[in-house]
Amino acid sequence: MYQYTSFDRQVVRQRAAQFRNQLERNLKGELADDDFRPLRLQNGWYIQRHAPMLRVAVPYGELSSVQLRQLAVIARELDRGFGHFTTRQNLQFNWIPLERSADAMDLLAEVDMHGIQTSGNCIRNITSDALAGIAPDEIVDPRPYCEILRQWSTLHPEFAFLPRKFKIAVSGAAEDRAAIAWHDVGLQLLKNEAGEVGFKVYVGGGMGRTPVIGSVINAFVPWQEILLYLEAIVRVYNRFGRRDNLYKARIKILVKAEGQKFFDAVNAEFDKILNQDADGREHIIPVNELERLSRSFVDPAGVRPATSGFDPHRGGQIPPAFLRWLERNVHAHRVPGYRAVTLSLKRAGQAPGDVTAEQMDIAATMADRYSLGELRVTHEQNLLLPWVREADLLAVWHAAREAGFATPNIGLLTDIIACPGGDFCALANARSIPVAADISERFADLDAVYELGPIDLHISGCMNSCGHHHTGHIGVLGVDKDGKEWYQVSVGGSDGTQLSGPAVPGKVIGPAFAAEEVADVVEALIEVYRAHKAPGEHFVDTVRRIGVAPLRAATDAVRHATAAQPATAEAETV
Repeated sequence: MYQYTSFDRQVVRQRAAQFRNQLERNLKGELADDDFRPLRLQNGWYIQRHAPMLRVAVPYGELSSVQLRQLAVIARELDRGFGHFTTRQNLQFNWIPLERSADAMDLLAEVDMHGIQTSGNCIRNITSDALAGIAPDEIVDPRPYCEILRQWSTLHPEFAFLPRKFKIAVSGAAEDRAAIAWHDVGLQLLKNEAGEVGFKVYVGGGMGRTPVIGSVINAFVPWQEILLYLEAIVRVYNRFGRRDNLYKARIKILVKAEGQKFFDAVNAEFDKILNQDADGREHIIPVNELERLSRSFVDPAGVRPATSGFDPHRGGQIPPAFLRWLERNVHAHRVPGYRAVTLSLKRAGQAPGDVTAEQMDIAATMADRYSLGELRVTHEQNLLLPWVREADLLAVWHAAREAGFATPNIGLLTDIIACPGGDFCALANARSIPVAADISERFADLDAVYELGPIDLHISGCMNSCGHHHTGHIGVLGVDKDGKEWYQVSVGGSDGTQLSGPAVPGKVIGPAFAAEEVADVVEALIEVYRAHKAPGEHFVDTVRRIGVAPLRAATDAVRHATAAQPATAEAETV
């Protein structure tokens, strides 16, 4: 993991002190709410439906046990005892009183954490593959480059007030586990024929009411020049992005409208930075700087590669539940003798991605005992232990079961991605958590879920798409009609993984459904899959092969009411 320098630590602690001063002036009436709003937003503070919400950055998903324990302290002492992990590798607290917000920032700064730029019209948290550095299919470890991007983008004076929010995701593996094509900028690390490292650059991806897949703007940017190329992209966006219309302000709208003109403008700006800007070439990344950062991402001192001879059946009878957990929650590792283990945050009685303070403490203890003090936050809203010895897997399973982390459902129907929805978010049109609970209860039989095979089910409470419903094999979107909650259902979406195929938004199967119908709709979709699947065929492949018509017929059969179509104006979250 990256170790903060004294400079990094100074920046975070000064920022926390600055925020305390801003908060105190606001509470005294010396700083107007409208003036305080952009300041709190760029420190991760929203005002939500019931209380302020703090979004904490977990850069490229890496988290230490010390940091997780501090998050547990904040949950226990300042919130209501839990937090919520998001699809962009952040943690959200939903109940911290605004007058205690500076206390939270101080506690975060003590362990090199913050909420800087997790909100606002700026470059947000840099995200990546949760298996970065350990995946067998990795081409280049993305973490040193992610850290360079984090340092470059944090408090960047030119990009603090963009037309809208701006999100960057990085992948360094053969398989895209970071949904890069769905981001404002997606970066794919690769090597050319000469073995040189560079980036394939995607631009203009995004969700919302207008889902757009990012386009390749440059097939190979040498790694040394990536900051300059990103600067060119963001400069062009900053200059020409729509500031007159909140709903048309994302870069995806600009790229879609301008096409090649946008690409040409970026490449011209890139050439200008390299050849005309004063000291432009000084921002080419030096080799020694990459080497310095890379030293933070070598294997931890305790890693001892071993001959991989793991046999779960050795030593007597093994519980079937352990074998199923091995198949679903345990992942291959590039270091012989090690595995990565997902701690499932998808279980009965808790919302997807939620974790209590007690569970944070337990996960931190498990990381210390079995993963050299390290964890990862996954895009699917789970936690992951990246350094588990094969010899410890049975002990990890027992500990995970005790904490409620061992549900063997990773990649299956009940491994649901969901935003907090209308229970917390002031922007949401409908609740996500009760819908997720209904579906989980309907499919509580793990044997049946296991037999269905991989199915991505994603739920968003509004068109802001924080639950990534567009990318679900089954996507559920909350919409509002006359003050009532309705849910639009889509099928066949992909985030870009090998299982799901190239990134594509799902297809809507018909008018919206009432809240109480959604679990019936999902069950109807599953029955169509069972009836039509070819041997060995996954759900997403079946629905794409047979098309929408039989799916709509089956879901219409469980419909009791129909909502009129919602308004078409695009919405984007603050």
